[in-house]
Amino acid sequence: MVSTISISSSHIPAAFSGFRIAQVSDLHNSEFGKNNTELLKLLSESRPDIIAITGDLIDANHTDVGIALGFAQESVRIAPTYYATGNHEAASPQYDTLKAGLEEAGVIVLEDEAVSLERNGETITLLGLGDPDFTVKGGMFGETSAMVSTKLKNLDDGEGGYTILLSHRPELFETYVNCGIDLVFAGHAHGGQFRLPFISGLVAPNQGLFPQYDAGLYTDGSTSMVVSRGIGNSIIPFRFNNRPEIVLVELNAR
Repeated sequence: MVSTISISSSHIPAAFSGFRIAQVSDLHNSEFGKNNTELLKLLSESRPDIIAITGDLIDANHTDVGIALGFAQESVRIAPTYYATGNHEAASPQYDTLKAGLEEAGVIVLEDEAVSLERNGETITLLGLGDPDFTVKGGMFGETSAMVSTKLKNLDDGEGGYTILLSHRPELFETYVNCGIDLVFAGHAHGGQFRLPFISGLVAPNQGLFPQYDAGLYTDGSTSMVVSRGIGNSIIPFRFNNRPEIVLVELNAR
């Protein structure tokens, strides 16, 4: 399904009012229709200005780079496509092959990098974080948060414009808030896997039982975070009350 979210902010330049971002997260080598034709059809019908992929295109437990690249090759035909890695890319020995194939297809891979998006003479900044598992595993003593904070501060151009971050990890929301990010796209939580009435998600990686950030929109001060329920599954092969989704975010200047 496609879930639509509207983000309004006085920080959004007027030229970007109506700008549409389609988010794809946690594909995990899944296919919806042969060669993902159904998924790509939904993306195309959403008419995005850009497509943001927030990690785990592949599954480290049964990696099929061909499925991921096949999707990416068609995605770039729909809209410019930007990609940030997830923990499954960090765990896969085939990541270098995946990255090379994505770049060859025309996907812009953002590994602790920033790019400017321009529209009618105005710009916003798009940031992409490499998954923390490429650098540190576990982060039991706050290393992950400190590392991500340092990376984001190093990417800050100091001009104070509207910033959008692609990061696989929703559990780092407090870090994104402290770094002054305007809008974050995250995944990883798989919607809590089993969504229960009045409780929402049951379990999520790096958050455990009853995760705080499992799906939808979260706001703290001037920072908003969109968490996708994702497309595919990994360790737990099924969902309950938790349909796979593309998230379509529309920006609105206020």
